[in-house]
Amino acid sequence: MKFVLPGGTGQVGTVLDRALTAAGHEVTVLTRRPTRPHHLAWDGVTLGRWAEAIDGSDVVINLAGRSVSCRCTAENLRAMMDSRVDSARVVGEAVAAAARPPHVWLQMSTATIYAHRFDAAQDETTGVIGGSEAGVPDYWAHSVEIAKNWERAQTEAPTPATRKVALRAAMVMSPDRGGVFDVLSRLVRLGLGGPVAGGAQYVSWIHAEDFVRAVDFLIARDDLSGPVNLASPGPLPHRDFMRALRTAWGVPAGLPATRWMAELGAFALRSDTELLLKSRRVTPGRLRSAGFTFAHPEWDAAAKHLVRRSRPPRATGNRNRTPTSRTA
Repeated sequence: MKFVLPGGTGQVGTVLDRALTAAGHEVTVLTRRPTRPHHLAWDGVTLGRWAEAIDGSDVVINLAGRSVSCRCTAENLRAMMDSRVDSARVVGEAVAAAARPPHVWLQMSTATIYAHRFDAAQDETTGVIGGSEAGVPDYWAHSVEIAKNWERAQTEAPTPATRKVALRAAMVMSPDRGGVFDVLSRLVRLGLGGPVAGGAQYVSWIHAEDFVRAVDFLIARDDLSGPVNLASPGPLPHRDFMRALRTAWGVPAGLPATRWMAELGAFALRSDTELLLKSRRVTPGRLRSAGFTFAHPEWDAAAKHLVRRSRPPRATGNRNRTPTSRTA
């Protein structure tokens, strides 16, 4: 099949590009800075020659959007909103104008759309959309608005011949350098992988292999459209999440951090504490009801698998040594 991945050079895009190419599919990545033969230039805002790649393609997976790992200043929040809404809008324009539109358009969204809560798991039916919770920073509501507008841009696109799915994805865990698993693992190995602000907040996650398998599943299922949670069925409190990651790395303890320590660390890393402190207890209701099974449903085993994939291969001695045999 022919795939087009707008914004496909980030962590998730790299995972999908690699998996789809290995499976024998034809992949075109739309990016502002093309560096490889299958990359095409686009600006994420206006129609251009890149739209020719969408005409005649089978699947579009739009991953474009400014990284959320930044300080939540007014300028950055505006850039996060504009980059997501503009890219979804212009992808919709390209799909609508295509003589042979794709069969399905998967649009990246986020599990952050759900409310900060501890008391119950949230799937697509039971989940409460966030933005009005008490006792959380005001700017957290802006993250929810970004997600809502992101999805709305896809929903409102006039593309009747193309099925549309919004991927409400949790943190995608892969062993790739620079991804969230890599960042958390470095903290653990430095002895900083303890609970943050008590660690009661829930962490939702999905193994990269299950993310790819879920994408394949959704492409094949013509009966599924609209929002779908891409999250493992085993969200867990941050304290347990980090304990399992420490165990996987063989690190006995991790320094806990108070809220103000997390604020200082996030400031130094030019990031924000919402990524650490918001409780995301998200579960994959629609995927499981449709019959999808997870290869990595529990974090303890998934973390160990990812650590094995992250470790450099062990030296096996002198491969040029001539084997000898003993004789009696």
